[in-house]
Amino acid sequence: MYGPDGDDDDGGGDGTSLDGQNVYNSCCTLRIDYSKMQNLNVKYNNDKSRDYTNPNLPTGDANLDAASLALGGELLPQLLMGAGSQPRARIPGVYGDVQRVKILYNKKDSALIQMAEPHQALLALTHMDKLRVFGKQIKVMLSKHQTVQLPKEGQPDAGLTKDYTNSTLHRFKKPGSKNYQNIYPPSATLHLSNIPATVAEEEIKDAFTKNGFTVKAFKFFPKDRKMALIQMPNMDDAVAALIKMHNYQLSESNHLRVSFSKSNI
Repeated sequence: MYGPDGDDDDGGGDGTSLDGQNVYNSCCTLRIDYSKMQNLNVKYNNDKSRDYTNPNLPTGDANLDAASLALGGELLPQLLMGAGSQPRARIPGVYGDVQRVKILYNKKDSALIQMAEPHQALLALTHMDKLRVFGKQIKVMLSKHQTVQLPKEGQPDAGLTKDYTNSTLHRFKKPGSKNYQNIYPPSATLHLSNIPATVAEEEIKDAFTKNGFTVKAFKFFPKDRKMALIQMPNMDDAVAALIKMHNYQLSESNHLRVSFSKSNI
């Protein structure tokens, strides 16, 4: 670690205080010390290296410019394509705005998902690969395809391709959305928002219970009762609850917003 001009103080004023801290609860412990190198030579801006003074560097990998993901898993058709106009699987939507979904015709346990931006695809890859959903593990990788093509007019598709470009469930469509500041890995605790003032704690807990989920703990935010935390017995249950309860109708004009939380109750 070093400062922009080899000044140790600039580089380490706050950095050394992070030594020994966990990136996530009880895991991914940081080890930070001063580097013997005087300069960094960064050739690419991607998930492995980045020069914040030069945003125009190439990625070094064409796939990193793509906003599409390739997913595989036994439950993908049920997870990604449901009745109605929205995807039943909302996990990719936690990390970016899903634009299109295509289940492969000859391999229906695999699918392509196009996100709105390449960095959203990288976030989904980071947090979704090897995630257990409904007891099955899904595999995620960046796709060689830049986009998911919609079927041409009159071309048979068997309903395998869906376009969600104008979905009302997009979390990041507003520039500078606060949702960008609240992206966390899957956990057993969920963050709930858009709760109307007329809805009590028991009503929310009952809604989860009626949909097959066991509520371990619940807590409204002290200063804002539009938001709350709800804890499931484990992460697998929380993933399933997010899929089923996001956009759950709480009142005539309020639909529940569900995401993963960095906090425990």
